[in-house]
Parts: sequence; structure tokens; C-alpha cells
Amino acid sequence: MIFKITYQPTKTEAPRRENTQALYIEASDKVEARRLVDENTEYNVEFIQELDEKHLAYEKQNPEFKLTVFK
Repeated sequence: MIFKITYQPTKTEAPRRENTQALYIEASDKVEARRLVDENTEYNVEFIQELDEKHLAYEKQNPEFKLTVFK
């Protein structure tokens, strides 16, 4: 499954809508998606959304769409 994760780039500053960013990852469920982000970044996760086929197709139209893979 592909998940869209919206986040703030740092946990030390108060969240501001203008700073919200997104990344896309493949994971088996929301718990694994959060674990991957928590273990590999310092991001403050705001929301994790599973993308269905239509939503994923829409997101892929954005030229900045990129599936993030953590090593």
C-alpha cells in the first residue's frame, strides 16, 4: 500500500500550515508507515493517509511526486 504522510520538518518548532510537507512511502499498514518515518527522520508527522487507486493516480500527476524509500 502507498501512504501519503503530511509532516512538519522539525519537532522543535510549533506546527504551521505553511510549513506542512508531504512524502509518499510504501508500507503494509499505517503502523509500519509511522515506524519507518519515525526511525528515519526527525519529522513531526501530522497525518498518515492510505491512498486508493484513484487518489494515487491523482497524486502521480504532480511533477514532484516521488516514492520515498528508506535504507
